[in-house]
Parts: sequence; structure tokens; C-alpha cells
Amino acid sequence: MTFPPSAPALSDVRRALAVFAHPDDVDFGAAGTVAGWVDSGIEVAYLIVTRGDAGGFDDTPRGQIPIIRQKEQEAAAAAVGVGQVDFLDGYADGAVTPSLALRRDITAAIRRWRPDRILTSAPLRRWERLAGPSHPDHLAVGEATTCAIYPDARNPFAYPELLRDEGLEPWVVREVWFSGGPDPDHAVDVTEAYPKKIAALHAHASQTSHLDLDALLRDRLAAVAKAAGLPAGRLAEAFTVLRTE
Repeated sequence: MTFPPSAPALSDVRRALAVFAHPDDVDFGAAGTVAGWVDSGIEVAYLIVTRGDAGGFDDTPRGQIPIIRQKEQEAAAAAVGVGQVDFLDGYADGAVTPSLALRRDITAAIRRWRPDRILTSAPLRRWERLAGPSHPDHLAVGEATTCAIYPDARNPFAYPELLRDEGLEPWVVREVWFSGGPDPDHAVDVTEAYPKKIAALHAHASQTSHLDLDALLRDRLAAVAKAAGLPAGRLAEAFTVLRTE
């Protein structure tokens, strides 16, 4: 299974919300693109479902990991110009499912932020690469976010307590960008934003300090750019873009 061809990206986006499972997900997949959005005047916020409590590569006490990773994500967001980073409570790294509770929490965030565009993990597995994009938490958050976009966030009868108790009016998200899915065909040139992407990933020191990030990413982004027909020397991130209306 794969996505249909991407729709042309909307040209009048004012607000975007990125919804991901773990700290660093948005930065590995899309920090260059997010930096470009911010530079163009789009207000961007992050919603992170877990605090990455199952991450890390050393003997740091487990109880400290969520605190460390939250601070890292906030610093990484600042590196690309994002000032609002919210975390959900009650979801454990490695145990996320596309539950009704998660759909409700994401629906509340959508109605609160009222974005034109949502960026999230693809809910479709890539069978050629089980690691990374096909982490079950990524798939679960992509599925729950897709369900929150349609039908939940726009349906006044879904989770009526959100309207009754919190005053969160229904909201239609017009566009969704999926990251990490099979055969992405919407490439974004991130050459100029690449230093910000690297800075964002360096902020996740608990996850990346053992990596040569430039060696890891430059070739990968160059291959994406080449596949998209961009000139030699350019770097790109790729997505699938769908309209929701």
C-alpha cells in the first residue's frame, strides 16, 4: 500500500502543527522544512506524544531521561524558530497505540492551535525499512493524528466535552504532510536551512552525541534532492502532501 500522488502544497498557510511520537522525530524528518516555514512567516507549534523515556544510549538513570529529552526538544525547536512545544501526559515511549484517548488529546490540540497544516508521521509502514520510520509509535501517532484530522477535530459531536468544558470549537485542518512514509514525492529544498537542522539535532545530545550527523544526513538529503531532480549540491526532505477537504 502506498499514498496517492501529493497535492500541490497550499500557498496561504498561516499556522502549522507538527505531531510526533518522540522528541527528535520532527528534527530527523523535517527540521529543515520547518525552519523554512518559520522563515516564511508560518507560525509552527509542536505536539510531542511521549517524552522519549525508552531512549538513550548510556547509563543515565531512567527517571531522568524524560526530563532531559523534553529540554532537548525545546532547545531543538528554538534552533529552527519554533517557540511552542507541548507534551502529552500518560503515553509511554514504545507503548503508543492509536487509541480513542490519543485521538481525543490530538483533537484538543488541533482545536486549540487551529492549524491550516499538520505535519506528522506516516501511518503506512515501509516494509523495506523496519527501523526508523516504521517504529510502531510513529505509525500509531500517524494513524491517531489522521483520525483526529478527519473526522474528529471538525465534528462538533466528537468528544463533546471539548466544546462543553473547554470551549474548543470544531476546526478543519485543510492539509496534512506525512513524513517517513513510502515513496514520498513532495521534495522541499532545505539546503539553506541545513545548518539549523544540524543544530536542532545536536540539541538532542542524549540521542545523537555518538553520531556523525553531517556524514549521516548530508548523503541522505542529497539523494532525496537528486531523486527530485534538484541541481547537484542541493539537499532536500521529502513528504506526501494530501488535502483533507
